[in-house]
Amino acid sequence: MNMACKTTPCWLILVLLGLLNIQQIEPREPKVPCYFIFGDSLVDSGNNNNLSTAAKTNYPPYGIDFPGGPTGRFTNGRTFTDFFAQFLGFENFIPPFSTAKDEEVLQGVNYASGSAGILDETGRNLGINIGFNKQIKNHLITVSRIVSMLKDQNLATKHLNKCLYSVAIGSNDYINNYYKPAFYTSSSTFSPEQYATVLIKQYAKQLKNLYGLGARTVTLSGLGPIGCTPDAIISHGTNGKLCVEEVNNVIQFFNNKLKQLVDELNETFQDAKFIFLDNFGPLLRRVSLLGTGSLLKLAACCDVEMRTGQCIPNKAPCRDRKFFLFFDNFHPSEAINFLVAKNHRTKLFRPSLKDIASDIRGLIP
Repeated sequence: MNMACKTTPCWLILVLLGLLNIQQIEPREPKVPCYFIFGDSLVDSGNNNNLSTAAKTNYPPYGIDFPGGPTGRFTNGRTFTDFFAQFLGFENFIPPFSTAKDEEVLQGVNYASGSAGILDETGRNLGINIGFNKQIKNHLITVSRIVSMLKDQNLATKHLNKCLYSVAIGSNDYINNYYKPAFYTSSSTFSPEQYATVLIKQYAKQLKNLYGLGARTVTLSGLGPIGCTPDAIISHGTNGKLCVEEVNNVIQFFNNKLKQLVDELNETFQDAKFIFLDNFGPLLRRVSLLGTGSLLKLAACCDVEMRTGQCIPNKAPCRDRKFFLFFDNFHPSEAINFLVAKNHRTKLFRPSLKDIASDIRGLIP
């Protein structure tokens, strides 16, 4: 008997292989005409490379598993929005705003910036960044370029209305604001719940502005368990727990209010769809596997600079990267980014045969 058939039904393997052969012959069209990405270092693809900031990663070992090497992505390979782009059927990764040219913008732009936040002042302790307000202004520039290319405002609006928009922001409003009392007064001014309210109030205005520029399908990423990052564990201590529970509890104020905001936006803008993506629960469940025989490791995969929590340039990272939850002290590894993207994929679109085959490939020896 074929060894693969012992773990996966042979008929399923044969059907998938046959269908995949057909799919390789037929040209694949993206599920949406364009994809726009906003956020921070979790999805930055190079917008910070030429900025005066410590928050940039266009050097090895970042990009060690990415085609072509370092790009400015804050991980060893692809971000979760890179995986989204691939799931959507785009042949190329969505270009950063800093380098996007000509007709490229018709298929989408990545505006994300490392250390950026919902609040303009967030992350400035590391240098210059492109906050969410500025990212929206940059999108207005792109919209103007698309109108100019299509030579018709209505055509441009219809094009934009069909696109997918992803927003992944808010982590730095805690990591590089609320939990940096030497630089910011937010933690002494607001209780955790009050601060979450301040953030969500500003976020609501920004998302309404994005709607005004044509966004009709928008994913909003909830914050992950920041108390489980290597940086939080080192700086706060865990009192015998796996993560810093106090920090994770604070983060949940924001996530709960964001869920409420999503409901309000969907009620207000009934021609749009705002989708909350839970990054907290799934990642925390992964962390909970630690110490149960799992090979997963809750530590940085590279040697880090303590001031920034980023990888020391040109030092080789760990070899078994697929078992590390984090690549540096803050940012998930490519393996975790894939799991995040796969977890959310069915919320956005039906998985393709290629996607399904990729998921079960791990079951075939």
